[in-house]
Amino acid sequence: MKRPLIRAAMVTTGILLGTMAAFAQAPEKKQLKLGVGGKSSLYYLTLTLCEQLGYFKEQGLDVEINDFAGGAKALQALVGGSADVVTGAYEHTIRMQSKNQDVRAVIELGRYPAINIMVRKDRPYKTPADLKGMKIGVSAPGSSTQMIAQYVMVQAGLKPDDASFIGVGLGSAPVAAIKKGEIDALSNTEPANSKLVKDGDVIVIADTTTTAGVTKLLGGPMSAAVLYTKGDFIEKNPATVQALVNALYKTLKWLDKATPEQVAAKMPEEYMLGDKALYIDAVKAVADAYSKDGIIRPEIQQRSLEFLQKFDDELKTAKIDLSKTWDGRFVTKAAESMK
Repeated sequence: MKRPLIRAAMVTTGILLGTMAAFAQAPEKKQLKLGVGGKSSLYYLTLTLCEQLGYFKEQGLDVEINDFAGGAKALQALVGGSADVVTGAYEHTIRMQSKNQDVRAVIELGRYPAINIMVRKDRPYKTPADLKGMKIGVSAPGSSTQMIAQYVMVQAGLKPDDASFIGVGLGSAPVAAIKKGEIDALSNTEPANSKLVKDGDVIVIADTTTTAGVTKLLGGPMSAAVLYTKGDFIEKNPATVQALVNALYKTLKWLDKATPEQVAAKMPEEYMLGDKALYIDAVKAVADAYSKDGIIRPEIQQRSLEFLQKFDDELKTAKIDLSKTWDGRFVTKAAESMK
């Protein structure tokens, strides 16, 4: 009677060992090019922290991070083949599905966009309808900063093209654009937002950094920064993708317990716009925006699609299989490994 039990135990052990071996498999591609649009922005805090904490190297990866002017540019690098993976807005995966291109997110880094829309104090403004005709600065045309601005405009009864969108980048560049009077309004991220508010240059008219703000504007959480890549890259390099997700998941867990001061201590000084105290305040301001578990749930995927359909006519009629925008296998394994 004992032999069947022994055989069963051996089979179970074999399965467990096989799973562990697959999880511990060396990355197929150790040298990677990762695209991002505005690495100094707190929108991409998790990426920079992962790099600074050494978690990519810990996973056996040599990640070259190429910083572009905005998320749309990083997406172009992926499509063109000059980037293997991208940290960028989840919405890009939906747009690529509508173009029959297989691009999938593999871990959520931000659960709120953490993008604010601000208007210069010397510009006439009462309601979002007053954005009509304004020059609105965004990180880059087609990026998530423009998407949020267009959404706010459409909600106010305007058309998506009722304003001019000007790429001004992230970090210190959008601050300079406002101060020089080159733009009337700005859709951007921290720490630039806090800098402009502190200096008294702008008023905030839409906020997606807090639970209250994102619920008021979008109806609830909506995935922001994710790690995404092409489907064929995932299939050819599953151990590499697992290593990337392991590193970023570990970073999310570190971030969840860290104080703003500890976060600031890990960041490059040039990211702080010359004011460390301001940077710490900016980290506090967006603390709720980062993902807690790295998962993009079906209801969040649906909210993202409905968000895009408000101002993107192509997506209003497109047939999108949202399940193809998200591959959760790697986050599940990463979470299991850290229990």
